[in-house]
Amino acid sequence: MTMTANLSIAAVNGAAPPRARVVGVSGVCKTYRTKRGTVTALSDLSFDIADGEFVTVVGPSGCGKSTILKIIAGLMPPTTGTVEVFGDTVTEPRADAGMVFQSPRLLKWRTVLDNVLLPIEILGLPRAKHVPAAMELLELAGVHEFAGMRPGELSGGMQQRVAICRALVHDPRLLLMDEPFGALDALSRDVMNVELMRIWNERRKTTVLITHSIQEAIFLADRVLVMGGRPGTVVAEVPVDLPRPRHPSIRSTPAFQRLSIDIHRLLGVEYA
Repeated sequence: MTMTANLSIAAVNGAAPPRARVVGVSGVCKTYRTKRGTVTALSDLSFDIADGEFVTVVGPSGCGKSTILKIIAGLMPPTTGTVEVFGDTVTEPRADAGMVFQSPRLLKWRTVLDNVLLPIEILGLPRAKHVPAAMELLELAGVHEFAGMRPGELSGGMQQRVAICRALVHDPRLLLMDEPFGALDALSRDVMNVELMRIWNERRKTTVLITHSIQEAIFLADRVLVMGGRPGTVVAEVPVDLPRPRHPSIRSTPAFQRLSIDIHRLLGVEYA
């Protein structure tokens, strides 16, 4: 049976057609050479991410969560295995991916607006043409009033909002986020979770976010990938069937709590 026929049957039955694959990770292993020998960070790691999907990744410290994100971004190669993004094997940094790191990494001598426009300059795109888009993103993130200020004049949460705008300014098709709110206090982190969800609802970028927070992982995701200890591999994929948009109060619902308990158990944490 052809793909067209399958899609037609899905439409007749009322089922949504499958979304295209954006990220395909297949049999990825990553080893490092150290003074004490070889360390295996990732082993036989495989998963797919669909177009427009928001996927979060949780796992113990040192299991290779950040490593796989860097491999997807093309910032480092796998030792074995393959990673495809939009059907192309990843061999170098990709212009169609935006990256948000654990710290904002803003240049302190540049204004907020100039920091957001940095990828435009690196890619050799016309700056003037992208200023309106940068200002629109800053407004969407609620920091447009600070466009002319330096990063040191902003709080940590506001700096991370600017970093998200910088990752989106060249309109990437894929957004990769490495523990972006880990350094924030609990209240600021909750606020940033809501803000990120609002921005994602507006832009619908395919997103992969690394986090140590199970609550954050559930609150943001369509699906949670749970990784085991080093060498890291995916031990479970947990779908998050909760309605969007999500209010922070959803964390107190039985459905959210069940997901939290399930993921804790997958990570080897049992409740008394």
